Amino acid sequence: MAAQKDQQKDAEAEGLSATTLLPKLIPSGAGREWLERRRATIRPWGTFVDQQRFSRPRNLGELCQRLVRNVEYYQSNYVFVFLGLILYCVVTSPMLLVALAVFFGACYILYLRTLQSKLVLFGRELSPVHQYALAGGVSFPFFWLAGAGSAVFWVLGATLVVIGSHAAFHQIEPSDGEELQMEPV
Repeated sequence: MAAQKDQQKDAEAEGLSATTLLPKLIPSGAGREWLERRRATIRPWGTFVDQQRFSRPRNLGELCQRLVRNVEYYQSNYVFVFLGLILYCVVTSPMLLVALAVFFGACYILYLRTLQSKLVLFGRELSPVHQYALAGGVSFPFFWLAGAGSAVFWVLGATLVVIGSHAAFHQIEPSDGEELQMEPV
C-alpha cells in the first residue's frame, strides 16, 4: 500500500508521460510513435504564449528569419494548435458531428460484420480497403450536407493565420552559441 502511494507521488512529481495520456484507440505503430515524438518535443506553453516575447519585426529579413526559426522551434506546439482548431471546428458544427457519427458507425458495423464472416457483396468478397471505401461512400452525402469541404478550408486558413502570426511576431528563442549575434550595420 505504501509502495503504491510512493509510485503515485513519483508519477505526480514527474508529470504524466505521453504513453499514459495517449488514447487506447490509437493503435501502436507509426502514427502512435509520431504522436509520442510530438508530445515529447513540445515546448513549454508558458513561453509559447508569453506576451512580452511578441514584437513587430524590424524588416523583411527579420520577419523571414522569425518565421523559419519559430516554425522549427515550436513545431510540436503548432501541431497541437492545428489539432485544437480541428476539434473546435468539429464540436461547433452539429451536422459535421452527425456525418462523423455516420462514418464511424458504418465502419463499426462493417467491423462487426467481418468478425462474424467475410463480407460478400454481389458474389465478391470485399477487402478491408473496399469496406472502408463503402463506408465513405455511404457517409459522403452527410459530409457534403455538413459542409465538410468548407470546414477543411476554414481549418487550414485559421491554422495559417494563427501559426503565421505567432511565428512572425514571436521573438526568436536564443539557441546555444547564438547569444552573441552581431547586427548588420
